Amino acid sequence: MPITNQQVAGHVFLRPMYDDPYFPDHLVDEGKAILLRLCERVEAEQPSDLPTLYGLTQAATEEFNVLDREFMATGSGIETVAREWICDEFCFVASAYGFTDADAEVLTAGRDW
Repeated sequence: MPITNQQVAGHVFLRPMYDDPYFPDHLVDEGKAILLRLCERVEAEQPSDLPTLYGLTQAATEEFNVLDREFMATGSGIETVAREWICDEFCFVASAYGFTDADAEVLTAGRDW
């Protein structure tokens, strides 16, 4: 399903991670795919309130938990700086779909990275 939100369609997810050789591009690609799937789900399900949005972001957070193990296997990992970059992307997604009052911590609650 193509993204219809123009703000999201024109956004380059995880750009700082691509710019840092510590993070393997093929794994950053997987992180980008997680975020795009989140956007597709938001567009398809059209959550009407924050709790519903948080349910969608929790599923994406779980995917990042799995991805972190893959990063660690390569000698990398979702550490402090990357965690902030990823959380910023979750906030961007929430804002792009009209949830400007979403709590950054709740968007990625359940993360183990």
